[in-house]
Amino acid sequence: MPEATIDTGHTAWLLVSTALVLLMTPGLALFYGGLNRAKGTLNMMMMSFSTIGLVSILWLFYGFSASFGSDNWGGYLGDLGQYFGSKTYIDQFWLSTADNPSGIGIPTYVFMVFQMTFAVITVALISGGISDRAKFGGWLLFAFGWATLVYFPVAHNVWGGGFIWQKLHPLDFAGGTAVHINAGAAALGVALVLGKRVGWPRESMKPHSVPFVALGAGLLWFGWFGFNAGSELTVDGVTGLAFVNTQVATAAALLGWVIVEWIRDRKPTLVGASSGAVAGLVAITPACGFIDSWAAVLLGLVAGVVCALAVSLKYRFGFDDSLDVVGVHFVGGWIGSLWLGFFANSKLNSAITGGLGSHDGLFMGGGAKQLGAQAAASGMVSVYSFAVAFIIAFIIEKTVGFRVSAEAEVEGIDIAEHAESAYDLTPGTGGGGAFALAGVGTSKTAPADAPASETVAG
Repeated sequence: MPEATIDTGHTAWLLVSTALVLLMTPGLALFYGGLNRAKGTLNMMMMSFSTIGLVSILWLFYGFSASFGSDNWGGYLGDLGQYFGSKTYIDQFWLSTADNPSGIGIPTYVFMVFQMTFAVITVALISGGISDRAKFGGWLLFAFGWATLVYFPVAHNVWGGGFIWQKLHPLDFAGGTAVHINAGAAALGVALVLGKRVGWPRESMKPHSVPFVALGAGLLWFGWFGFNAGSELTVDGVTGLAFVNTQVATAAALLGWVIVEWIRDRKPTLVGASSGAVAGLVAITPACGFIDSWAAVLLGLVAGVVCALAVSLKYRFGFDDSLDVVGVHFVGGWIGSLWLGFFANSKLNSAITGGLGSHDGLFMGGGAKQLGAQAAASGMVSVYSFAVAFIIAFIIEKTVGFRVSAEAEVEGIDIAEHAESAYDLTPGTGGGGAFALAGVGTSKTAPADAPASETVAG
């Protein structure tokens, strides 16, 4: 075999994109932490940070192989031994070799760690549905089980050549189905097992730090360019298309959410603007490299409006999705996935014509075939993720316990689970005044929360 040559440009771009996507998980921690009540802020943020640690190791040892290994499990999983963590990858170091999952002159390690960051944030997204009531140990067990039994198989099915790809050939540029629909369905399943927070929905549970929310949304927006444009892997015209579409769709969604608030509540909010931006980022993710920019603007606007209305569904149906993972990620992911069935354009990206032939959207002259493929793939992932997440959470709850006691929940889950609080309100302690960040054990009581409206709904 001739010696392969590294493509330094593609590799450099993917390394930068990897760092951007990794930054999204701390950004998510800030976004979720700000939306949460003060007495549960650190527990909420810990669920994101711990996911970085846990899923990174799982991905190295078997997650990458399960997701991107050769299909030898009937389309469900990849070859678990192909990239097993004990290997050095020296014999598989270039993506131009037949044994590597992409083929464009990028070291296997770089592609592996790029996809690792996707696995990390997908699991972390679920935590927003169960804030203020989950044991940290229970969360780690759930994250382990769900990553292994759901994320890795779904990633293989959508991106790694598995059953769904072979049978349906759905389009998912950067993770609408594999990430957002997947995580949103799981969040609903776990929320149903854990039940409602004490006092919900009678008590108002307002975001405790709107600046945290905006900062987290800003970091997510920034990192999402690596998430979407980086998913092209190379640096070419589609990379630029994905980059631009990410920006304009997010901008349109922000405006759409704010308009809904302005009409419905007479007051636009920063929480709403931040949530609208996230909704737009979610919706454009599967479509960013496959649609025209005008279609991306329309997609963002629709996602902002629909997701702003969808977050109220939890009150109608009585499930306590604390930080609106279902209303934003599940609904937004479905909107973006179905949008491809209408507006996918093979003139923009030749990948649309690969595999099973042309897959232009309905309004691009391709008929309803792709719309059916998008709906079927999204439906299969939704049902599978919800069912397995529900079962895993139920087993954890009935064995070691997943939900904290009512006393711990009321008094403050941060103190009960982590022996620390986000803010030291004890007079005369610390050097930063009443709202100095606290260290371990500096406060044994949780601060009171000001009553107002519920989380994302503003």
